[in-house]
Amino acid sequence: MRTLVVSLSTVLLAAGGCDSLLATPGTSSLGGSTGSSGMAGAGDVTGSGSEVSSTLDPSVAPGGNFDLSLWELQEPIGGSISPAQLVGPNGFQDSYFFTNPNDGSLTFWDPEMGATTSNSKFPRSELREMTADGADADWAVTGTNTLSARLKATQIPNHVCVGQIHLGTGAPASTKPLLELFYYATGAIVLAIEQTPAGGNLVPYSVGSVPVGTKWSYVIGLSGNTISLAINGHASQTFTMSPTFNNEHMYFKAGAYNQSVGSSTTIGAKVQFYSLQIFHGP
Repeated sequence: MRTLVVSLSTVLLAAGGCDSLLATPGTSSLGGSTGSSGMAGAGDVTGSGSEVSSTLDPSVAPGGNFDLSLWELQEPIGGSISPAQLVGPNGFQDSYFFTNPNDGSLTFWDPEMGATTSNSKFPRSELREMTADGADADWAVTGTNTLSARLKATQIPNHVCVGQIHLGTGAPASTKPLLELFYYATGAIVLAIEQTPAGGNLVPYSVGSVPVGTKWSYVIGLSGNTISLAINGHASQTFTMSPTFNNEHMYFKAGAYNQSVGSSTTIGAKVQFYSLQIFHGP
């Protein structure tokens, strides 16, 4: 994956014009039933991944506020933490994945000096979608599939990936994402979409701007060859997935996947989630 350094004034915009792309901070939350934006309430979620309650408890582990039964944690110290270890108020937490003591948010910390996975040069503190039986999620590009979140970033060296649709099994075999949602230290929100499973050809789209430290929401969707993205409850922006991905399977990722590396343990990306949901349906 190549590092993107983009400017809101120079990146090609998705169809619809500037006014429709700029997000208005703090205008929506991830409650209620599924609507045109693709937001799903906990009762509509197939499987899990939603906020357990509307009130976040700062005194419990992340698993006490969020249903983490369909997520595996990948950390910048290497290795992974299984869903069984994450669930419940006494579930796993450490300095890279913890409940914020002030507001109960699910907090990811990803320093520049961190271990990386085998197919990336960047460290991550990030959740990976799993199935109910503990296997890697690996869904086909049929039906409706959405990842919804409400979050804020309070520390960013350059930019951080806060949501992904990643390739699983399929033909051709690939270790690349279909798309990554980046949040920049400038406040810019950029959706980068790969053009082929081989990777190395991300096309960035400027999709909004929210001041650092401000809560905002996203809904990433994939239905057939249509990619959709809604920011802060605004109308979905749509993009076409290349047919070269038709025989690929996918899974969601969410968290702090920092896009800078260095020798520091204090410089890095910190992202706080207030709601997180997965939906798979017809």
